[in-house]
Amino acid sequence: MTRSPRPRRVHQLLAALSYGDAISNEALAIQGHLSAAGFDSDIFAEKVHPRMAHLARPLWEYRDASSPQTICLLHLSIGSAAGRLAFHSSDPLVAIYHNITPASFFLGFHPHLAGLCHHGRREVAAFASRAELGLGDSEYNRRELETAGFRRTAVLPIVLDLSLYDRPPSPVVRRLYEDDRTNILFVGRIIPNKRIEDLVRVFAAYQRWVEPRSRLLLVGDHRGFERYFDRLRELVSELRLDEVVFTGQVDDDELYAYYRVADLFLCLSEHEGFCVPLQEAMHFGVPVVAFDAGAVRETLHGGGVLLSDKRPAEVAELLGRLRRDEGLRREVLATQERAMSEVRATDFGSLLLDRLRPVLEGEPGEA
Repeated sequence: MTRSPRPRRVHQLLAALSYGDAISNEALAIQGHLSAAGFDSDIFAEKVHPRMAHLARPLWEYRDASSPQTICLLHLSIGSAAGRLAFHSSDPLVAIYHNITPASFFLGFHPHLAGLCHHGRREVAAFASRAELGLGDSEYNRRELETAGFRRTAVLPIVLDLSLYDRPPSPVVRRLYEDDRTNILFVGRIIPNKRIEDLVRVFAAYQRWVEPRSRLLLVGDHRGFERYFDRLRELVSELRLDEVVFTGQVDDDELYAYYRVADLFLCLSEHEGFCVPLQEAMHFGVPVVAFDAGAVRETLHGGGVLLSDKRPAEVAELLGRLRRDEGLRREVLATQERAMSEVRATDFGSLLLDRLRPVLEGEPGEA
């Protein structure tokens, strides 16, 4: 029996290629590794940020690139035309699942996105019989693929390009916030599943009872969630808080500066399929305190401090201890350094090719 030639084209489909977005950054990293391994590899996206326009092709052009000899890597993160196009193509399909936030988090704030998430989660089950392989970027996500009916699954973690973080930070951000205040940092979109209101309530307890000279830095885009953003500002006003800073979307050099001025990183999100900022904070040597939800425990790799509840007074006191107790701070930072050593030791290029090997070699999936 003559074996079909190994595919030399491995393309990626995304709902959007965005600036500063973890999924977009991973797609670019995957493209780089595939190209280095000798594959033709393009990114096709339904929506493309103007700053990323030179890095992607319009989604509709994929019809011309599609063939049974082309492997399609579909990033599943929301219901989109990219998913529908991939589903009906003739290509061997690999689904890369980043998790889809349950629609219930967005009801009352963003009905359109709630609908997209609802349909996106339905699509995951539909792809179970279409995809030859399902890759989750955490074991948490892999289990969801398994539950949805995927026959063959594996974990392909998001691995950071840590060299990027060595670039010069914004001097403006450092001048603004590198002072004698304690800076508590959160990085992520200002959306309901991140539970920004819980961060604000913890900060209220911290500023009132632990350290009055403190600041909450909320670094992330709120566009599309203006109703939620307005609720948060009302809460800040009701609690009469000082120094709660909503930065909006920031450039990379500004992001690096926010990590450098931070004294503590706090995440109280209730739904995370991975959570890249946790690893970024650990890389920058910022003590991390995070609520144990979704894939947060996996992302931390044993580093930082995990919370089992979010009572504001208790979390605030813990933050105070991490700030005051140098021994405790060193102990937490040591756990984080061990965690990041594991991340740095990951050969993502080899891991990617190993995960794709069954599809690249045309191995039949499990019945």
